[in-house]
Amino acid sequence: MDKNDKYIGKRLDGRYEVLELIGVGGMANVYKAHDIAADRMVAVKILREEYLSNEELLRRFKNESKAIAVLSHPNIVKVYDVIFADRIYAIVMEHIDGITLKEYIEQQHVLKWKEAVHFTVQILRALQHAHDKGIVHRDIKPQNIMLLEDGTIKMMDFGIARFARSETRTITDRAIGSVHYISPEQACGEVTDEKTDLYSVGVMLFEMLTGELPFDADRPVTVAIQQIQAQPKRPRQINPDIPEGLEEITVRAMQKDRTRRYQSAAEMLHDIDEFKKNPSIQFEYRYMQQEPQYKRAISTARKQKTEDTGNKKSPAIPIMGGITLAFVIIAILFVVGMVWLANPFAKVEEVVLPDFVGLKYESIVNDELYKDFKFEVEIEEPNDTYDKGLIFDQNPKQGKTVKVGSKVKIKVSSGKTVITIPPVAGVEATLAAGQLSDLGLEVSQKTEYSSDVAAGEVIRTDPVEGTEVGAGTSVILYVSLGAEEKLIDMPNVTDIQLETARKLLQQKGLKVNSVKTDPDSDKPSGTVIAQEPQAGSQIKAGSAVTLTISGSGSGESGSGEGSEARLFVPLPMRYEHETNLTATLNDQIVYDETVIPSEDQSWQGIFKGNGIGDVKVYLNGKLYMQWSVNFDENTAETVVDNSSGFDPTP
Repeated sequence: MDKNDKYIGKRLDGRYEVLELIGVGGMANVYKAHDIAADRMVAVKILREEYLSNEELLRRFKNESKAIAVLSHPNIVKVYDVIFADRIYAIVMEHIDGITLKEYIEQQHVLKWKEAVHFTVQILRALQHAHDKGIVHRDIKPQNIMLLEDGTIKMMDFGIARFARSETRTITDRAIGSVHYISPEQACGEVTDEKTDLYSVGVMLFEMLTGELPFDADRPVTVAIQQIQAQPKRPRQINPDIPEGLEEITVRAMQKDRTRRYQSAAEMLHDIDEFKKNPSIQFEYRYMQQEPQYKRAISTARKQKTEDTGNKKSPAIPIMGGITLAFVIIAILFVVGMVWLANPFAKVEEVVLPDFVGLKYESIVNDELYKDFKFEVEIEEPNDTYDKGLIFDQNPKQGKTVKVGSKVKIKVSSGKTVITIPPVAGVEATLAAGQLSDLGLEVSQKTEYSSDVAAGEVIRTDPVEGTEVGAGTSVILYVSLGAEEKLIDMPNVTDIQLETARKLLQQKGLKVNSVKTDPDSDKPSGTVIAQEPQAGSQIKAGSAVTLTISGSGSGESGSGEGSEARLFVPLPMRYEHETNLTATLNDQIVYDETVIPSEDQSWQGIFKGNGIGDVKVYLNGKLYMQWSVNFDENTAETVVDNSSGFDPTP
């Protein structure tokens, strides 16, 4: 941390406490800060002080805040606030704990094609959202893309973004992006649009799949010239493991002629979706094998010049001159005839083109209202905004003045993309979210307790699995927090018999762990005289309870006053589970406890009585051992011994 940095330790706008410098950019620094009002970590991008007098950079910085303020997408860094005061130009953004995609590419060198596709799909979805808002990024590069641990990407740095419908170009906008990723039109200083971003995506896809940049040189200007003139190697020449269909997608995105490039992020996403369904698909895009248009034009001109020079003295010239004269005479006669018959110079009526988007194609072609136009269906494809049969694009656009009888090219929806929600119950939440996102669904999460599903795994989805929905549909993942620890009010079980108390506790979800005997109690034998925990206290479901019962006194049965006899009982040590041990004297319960034979190994009980007494020990309700005890002589004779090979399994 730079202790001399004037912002570190300061509080901006009364709420953002700047903690440390985390990034240095071309015109701004990025700081990690604590948003005191919202109690969260944020990133604050502050324009460096030396640029505050530079109107062009101030314009670009304001452009960024204006651009990202209208964006809201899971793959675009969120913006919380902007600050333009006290010689501070700052944008407060979501703080991302991750690395840049460039750092990841440098670590891996070559990415697996499935991973490259996973990242590209998210980038294209973010761009489609921005383009739909009229915003072109113009600086797409892996340094501007953050990668989170769960594989999610976040696009950032809209510093040179512009609104596509605003100014078309300024001198300072020329070739402003990173030279290795800029499009040919950027390198030339020409007008940029959405297809400019798609070229940069193609370069990034090339780099992820091959580990190399398509163009590289010591001087940036050399790279810029290569972007304009040179053709890169085909990706499969560098990495033969790349599927052909994915190579074709990469090549088409990188076409120097914008008309041969993908025309929208949605169009590129469509091809990637087809490729994911069938990785062996081939699109037959062979653009990079064709000679650039400017080369063909130059070659043709040179050829014509050579032929003209070499044939100056050709004897065929007089013959060709006669043929040409005859052709000219015929052409003149033809034109005169056409003028006389068709009168092409007559004025054709003009009309303003209506908006056909959203109308049903079958309706307009047969509607007398639109008889002045000729309709041509340019393409029919899925569209997630317009239902089947509806027009989603037209060329020329609405409001343009055209001649009666003009051709209007339209695009018709074949219906919304149908996605079947897959079964993700029991799947770890981040994996399930990635799976649904890859299908084109918007994913959010809610948590709830579940005793059946492990914490962090999906319990269910809304809509439920198997439901058919359109692309972009919001799906809620209900994620388990694990079993909820419910609290139970401890009931009062005193002054009732032990077995009745045991049943009442079991009904409440509790268990009796130990039963103690008070031989001095004057209550009937077997009556509960004390409990732990106390009645009315709150305890967790499944908790163990200790009871004390009467073992003597004025009741009908009990040991009464007398001599003590101690009995030592070895337990079946191979049994590793909790076991209920009950000991009785003359069929009256004296002990009721829980033991683990493999750990406790033995048990000892103290019994009081007079004369001859019958003592029995039960394990899980099965008679384990029985003695005849002479309390007067303090002797015990074994009557039953089932300990050998005893299985206490209930």
